[in-house]
Amino acid sequence: MMTPTALDPSWQAAIGGEFTQPYMAELDAFLRVEQAAGASVFPPEPDRFAALALTPLDRVRVVILGQDPYHGAGQAHGLSFSVRPGVRVPPSLVNIYKEMDADLGIARAGHGYLRHWAEQGVLLLNTTLTVRMGSPASHAKRGWERFTDAVIRAVDSRAEPSVFLLWGAHAQKAGGFVDGDRHLVIRSAHPSPLSARTGFFGSRPFSRANAFLAAHGRGTIDWALPLVHSADRMHDPC
Repeated sequence: MMTPTALDPSWQAAIGGEFTQPYMAELDAFLRVEQAAGASVFPPEPDRFAALALTPLDRVRVVILGQDPYHGAGQAHGLSFSVRPGVRVPPSLVNIYKEMDADLGIARAGHGYLRHWAEQGVLLLNTTLTVRMGSPASHAKRGWERFTDAVIRAVDSRAEPSVFLLWGAHAQKAGGFVDGDRHLVIRSAHPSPLSARTGFFGSRPFSRANAFLAAHGRGTIDWALPLVHSADRMHDPC
């Protein structure tokens, strides 16, 4: 597990105390039992807190909530909806790209690596930070939700207004307490192929987010993803 000293100072001040709570020790023990039993747990341990490492609290401008990490080998690397260069773009992210094209005219990227967003202040947070290979939601209700709830509350409590993109019922429940008077909360269907046509397509989250950020003096997000280089295919230094 990551220790508090490895957190960015802005996260350390806000949520560092979570690591001393009994539930985190219990979660750590659960993960060690999983691994001792031979289970493949994703993402790899160094990547589990990549969202916080790449997006310090004092730089957060947008929050995109996912559920749990991708459960296929080589997919999850600590950022919700993102996969490393060279990994096939998952269907939900394909639909995110389709909406981005319709909304902003940005053509689909040839990869699914969203680090460029994270480095601009887009917190790509899953509510559960690990999963057993091939078993969706296998690490749900083990303690991660309490931790990520603290992360969301830390963003919500900041004076600077942010944008929360809550796609699907799970994300809307997890972010249900966010102050919609101070922040922009955009709720829509999940971008998965099963639900994208029931309210995700046409929701224009990217232009709406940028309009809100610009109106509040927080700049805008460059949603267009750059080409990736060979060095990006290696392990993220998080």
